[in-house]
Amino acid sequence: MIMEFNTLTYLAICIFAGLAAGKLVKQVRLPNVTGYLIIGILIGPCCLKLVPRGVVDSFDIISEMALGFIAFSIGGEFKLDYLKKIGKSPIIIAIFESFTAVLFVDAALIATGHSAPFSLCLGAIAAATAPAATLMVVRQYKADGPVTRTLLPVVAIDDATALMAFGISVAVAKGMTSSGGSSLLAMLLDPVYEIGGAFIFGGILGIGLAFLTRIFHSRSNRLSGSIAFIFLCQGVCDLTGFSSLLACMVMSAVFVNLCNDYDKVFEQVDRITPPLFMLFFLVSGANLDIYIIPTVGVVGIIYVVFRVIGKIVGSSIGSSLSKTEPTVRRWLGFTLIPQAGVAIGLSSIAMQVVPAYGEQIRAIILCGTVIYELTGPVITKLALTKAGEIKAS
Repeated sequence: MIMEFNTLTYLAICIFAGLAAGKLVKQVRLPNVTGYLIIGILIGPCCLKLVPRGVVDSFDIISEMALGFIAFSIGGEFKLDYLKKIGKSPIIIAIFESFTAVLFVDAALIATGHSAPFSLCLGAIAAATAPAATLMVVRQYKADGPVTRTLLPVVAIDDATALMAFGISVAVAKGMTSSGGSSLLAMLLDPVYEIGGAFIFGGILGIGLAFLTRIFHSRSNRLSGSIAFIFLCQGVCDLTGFSSLLACMVMSAVFVNLCNDYDKVFEQVDRITPPLFMLFFLVSGANLDIYIIPTVGVVGIIYVVFRVIGKIVGSSIGSSLSKTEPTVRRWLGFTLIPQAGVAIGLSSIAMQVVPAYGEQIRAIILCGTVIYELTGPVITKLALTKAGEIKAS
């Protein structure tokens, strides 16, 4: 029988486990995030059960906070002078890599005899990409270059394109299985509300945060204010149904373009996030059920494989159309493999709007999450190394 501890003791155990995992994976030149995920699986309820299921579930607030800071960091890449330099390429690439992944999965599933509504619902989730693992790899190895500078805006935009692809696909699938015209219209309008509301609310908060930094000049007060705005953004979005990831990104993007001292604020925020990000990935690993992998069958393999092919092909097409550098066309798609929170959230929505397929879709997405989260960071590191943006040392 395993002794049960209080919450703070479990948090300490997780941090010590994360520190040990980070040290060990460096010996085999793997990203830290891979070590955090693996150790999370090992100490979690699936394997050693050092951290019980109830405790892992109680750590949901950690994941929510970490995603807010991750979105805030990525939004900081949207400086207007930088966007003018790179032009429309991130938008074009994000649209093509998202919708090509959806089309590839849809086509593969329908071609193998699966029903159109099921194929559309599952394929719609293929657009989503997890920004957390990508950002962690970029930060750990201090990656820099055309691929990295294109990658971060693309991952940020990807959240919006995934919501649009899901809204359209599920609306069509629901229309095939139901005669209710009003529900079809509602499904089409849901992404507009979620994305539009996030843009408006995030923009308002970005202006507010910029105003706050003009009133408060000490680093501690600015840090406290930034944290409060991130939490406020997430809390209100949860209440209203706006996309919290998108809203945090927009807030950050507006802030960096209105505040001259934004770099000092980001420097302070970056100092407090490492243990939070470590816990986020460790808890994500503890939440992964590795025993689900054998249960998804051929349809799961189709989803996992064709989503990756779609991402690579779509990003290559988008890069070619936007005339980016050859390294971007060749390697960007390989950095877009991780998939986690947004995809799982969309699978939960699928369970409600198309209950006939919901359980199977959720099982496949959870299986894909296990595979993508374990392999994605490693492939991202390899791609950025091949592109010459991670130094060999």
